[in-house]
Amino acid sequence: MSGFALSEDQIEYVARVRAVAAERLVPLARAGEEGRINRPLLSAMGELGLLRDLYGGRPDEPPRDAAAMQLCLLRETIAAVSPEAETALALQGLGSYPILQSGSAATAQRWIPGVVTGDVVAAFALSEPGAGSDAAALSLAAEADGDGWRLHGEKLWISNAPDADVYTVFARTSDAGARGVTAFAVAGDAPGLSGEHLDLLSPHPIGRLVLDGVRVERADVLGEVDAGFRVAMRTLDLFRPSVGAFAVGMAQAALDVTVTHVKSREAYGGPLAAQQSVAHAIAGMATDLEAARLLVYAAASAYDAGADRSAVTRSAAMAKLFATEAAQRIVDQCVQLHGARALQRGHLLEHLYRDVRAPRIYEGASEVQRTIIARDILNERTSS
Repeated sequence: MSGFALSEDQIEYVARVRAVAAERLVPLARAGEEGRINRPLLSAMGELGLLRDLYGGRPDEPPRDAAAMQLCLLRETIAAVSPEAETALALQGLGSYPILQSGSAATAQRWIPGVVTGDVVAAFALSEPGAGSDAAALSLAAEADGDGWRLHGEKLWISNAPDADVYTVFARTSDAGARGVTAFAVAGDAPGLSGEHLDLLSPHPIGRLVLDGVRVERADVLGEVDAGFRVAMRTLDLFRPSVGAFAVGMAQAALDVTVTHVKSREAYGGPLAAQQSVAHAIAGMATDLEAARLLVYAAASAYDAGADRSAVTRSAAMAKLFATEAAQRIVDQCVQLHGARALQRGHLLEHLYRDVRAPRIYEGASEVQRTIIARDILNERTSS
């Protein structure tokens, strides 16, 4: 991990997180059922204070806001040790940030303390069968019903579904496109809510949700009515750089094991590392990894410094785009340098090879990030 721009406190924090993750989280992650919520793992994260670290402020204070750099350091560090543990932690943040940032004090108090201890599993329910990258095309309907609404429709590719305890659900309350979406906090045991698990290539708890007349009250609204898209984008601006941090952590783990391998593996009368093509591959991967890390740190710093929304959105998109694409290339090259052994079930690289693919899709596919970046740059040039 680069020490660039990190304070002594941050460097010490990273070392502490890495140590507790290796000692306490790895065994629990391995003992869990692949592709399902691992509640013992979440409880351990709560006990260790790692879930509290998802939020800003001191550990002895109630959560109050976001801290992008701390979130990125946390995700990068744990990902380098256990991608399963990192995913479990990150999903808690993704599902709960809208509740903390945009919910009423009563709604936040109902759910956030349990998220911090690991007793409440949170989920972010945005995507639908016909609305993945185009979030403004959501069709799940919120029909007025007295002082509240009834939710009718389906959500798909939802992390932690269908077993989460609370969902941040985005539903259409008017026909005004992106301006007609409202965010709600929905209890996992709400009448009319059902779902099923989906099996993915990567070991990721994910599923489908069906909402058949699920009742939500005005108190369940996150933010303002018809302003849910703003809630979603605020969350994604925070989490996209941290997805890049997740990718950086996985790429670092892949590179570390590969450097050890090429220095010890004998071929053609010497170690693999003695071959120029191999040495140059290592150099290229290390450079891509450092560039990705610095983009992530820059985006997180912009968020924490309160940069204007356009700059935050663009830097978040750049960080996610470059880091996730670079991690895919790095893990693939590391598999190549290991040969067939890296494809055996149980090998670290076999696991990373499956895990590294998804971040290029979720929270806005790479193509969406390129569109965001280009639109911001072209609008900037047009208005200047």
